[in-house]
Amino acid sequence: MEEIQRFAEQIRRLNDGELDPDDFKKFRLENGIYGIRGTTDEHMIRVKLKYGVLDAAQMDVLATIAERYADPKVGHITTRQNFQFHHLKRAEVPGILQQIAEVGLTSREACGNTVRSVTGCPYAGVSATEAFNVVPYAEATARYFLRHSVCRDLPRKFKISFEGCRGEDHIRTPIHDVGAVAVLKTVDGKQVRGFQLHVGGGLGATPFSAVRLEEFTPADLLIPSIESVIRLFDRYGERKDKNRARIKFLIHKTWGPDEFRTRFAAERRALINTSPGNPNWTIAPSEETAPPAPKAAASFALPTAAFESWRTSSTFTQKQSGYVGVHVRCPLGDVTVPQMRGLAALARHYTGGRLRVTIRQNVFLPWVPEAALLPVYQELTKLGLASAGAEELGDVTRCPGADTCQIAITRSKGLAAALEAQFHNGAAPLLTAQALKPVQIKISGCPNSCGQHHIADLGFSGAAKSVNGRTVPHYRIYIGGGTTQETATFGLFIGQTPARRTPDAAKHLLALYRDERQGTESVRQWAERVTVARLTKAIEPFTTLPGFEQDPKQYEDLGAEGVEFKLSMGKGECAS
Repeated sequence: MEEIQRFAEQIRRLNDGELDPDDFKKFRLENGIYGIRGTTDEHMIRVKLKYGVLDAAQMDVLATIAERYADPKVGHITTRQNFQFHHLKRAEVPGILQQIAEVGLTSREACGNTVRSVTGCPYAGVSATEAFNVVPYAEATARYFLRHSVCRDLPRKFKISFEGCRGEDHIRTPIHDVGAVAVLKTVDGKQVRGFQLHVGGGLGATPFSAVRLEEFTPADLLIPSIESVIRLFDRYGERKDKNRARIKFLIHKTWGPDEFRTRFAAERRALINTSPGNPNWTIAPSEETAPPAPKAAASFALPTAAFESWRTSSTFTQKQSGYVGVHVRCPLGDVTVPQMRGLAALARHYTGGRLRVTIRQNVFLPWVPEAALLPVYQELTKLGLASAGAEELGDVTRCPGADTCQIAITRSKGLAAALEAQFHNGAAPLLTAQALKPVQIKISGCPNSCGQHHIADLGFSGAAKSVNGRTVPHYRIYIGGGTTQETATFGLFIGQTPARRTPDAAKHLLALYRDERQGTESVRQWAERVTVARLTKAIEPFTTLPGFEQDPKQYEDLGAEGVEFKLSMGKGECAS
């Protein structure tokens, strides 16, 4: 609460001219408060959800924040399992921080050059393929590094993830600064818990795939191992050129992976030998337990074809018999106030109040009794959240884009909405093509990849280009990106199209893949076989525009109807 009082005091000092605006900016970023494009006294708050987990009471408070303070009145789920709220008045921020703190949430270090929110596999504790439940380890890591002195002023942001499932990558391990994958190792006839650590991944304008740091890090050494990586980064990371300040450059360009491993081993030995008070880094394991059985809901409805389609595409069979997880598709990553309150009520009744959010910008409800699936579906239908196809082709990932972001070029939300509309109209057959169901589409409003376009089967990155003497919003198109637990493969650049023509270009590329795919060929394998040159030629018809006088609408950005496009990029705050 002292931090919240200090925030209010800093606002007073800013208003009274006692505090330099740049100093206030650094202070608010440490507290998870961003600036908003085109405003001076409105902000975005990023509320951290550790490894994507929250409860019904917390969801209710987030709904209240959206209702009272945000514009629009929605919560936006991010690709790092957080909630964001936009256009909050500066004077109201301390009160908002107070409300989230009262239910155990914080925005502290959700921005700035710190350890950001720790992400985790949404199936942790309920997956039949997991080595063990990574939740207590993600929890301990998040708690340990929050407000830790070594993390207060890093060269750049630092991202950590946890994956528990064997051979599966639900959290995009290779794009993190540290990615921890659960491993069981037999030592003296006993199974020992540990992690395979990966370091140096990241997207942005210059993406790198993480490299393996250690084959097996015992669980008791997890915290000092991550801290040793952070200490090396703090000491040797680039501080002058922010474009090369992430740890990925230190590992891949400055030292190389082998030298980093050598320095890491020495740093960890020194940390363990010199830590005061003989710290205990042991993390107690824990397992998920079933919630109380819900009271039977009276339902006289019979299953429908729509229900069966939803159940097939939106449920996850838990390792605990009789229970499933439910993916709740949140179009464009946005959840309205009634939807947030409805999800909280659903969770209270059916899941013991438990909810999670995913990096695909959806909500996940674990611990739904199989027998309750039909009434849960009926309640989601009332909320407008029972669309089939969660985490499939039509479930597009996007960043906030130029609607609010200071450095975005295009309105990525506009393209995402146009693609969704297309999938439910002329391109609807693409959604039912079995080969296309796993295809992922991701959109960023600039090259920085907040929408993770580099690791999409079909990725789009906002750009601008002169056409017929006018600056026109465009999207750069990438084909065949993706990740495994070990490696990130970045999409092949095939060209760029005007924003208004990009939905048709996407439709054409998806149809080509569907029609030309051989056997079980992935998008990447198909793209490499048919060649980048062929795909560049395939989108050529979508790269031109008529004269401005003939159709001025084609020169506008999607989501900005009737507004003349102007390239307007402010200074990014992420690296401030």
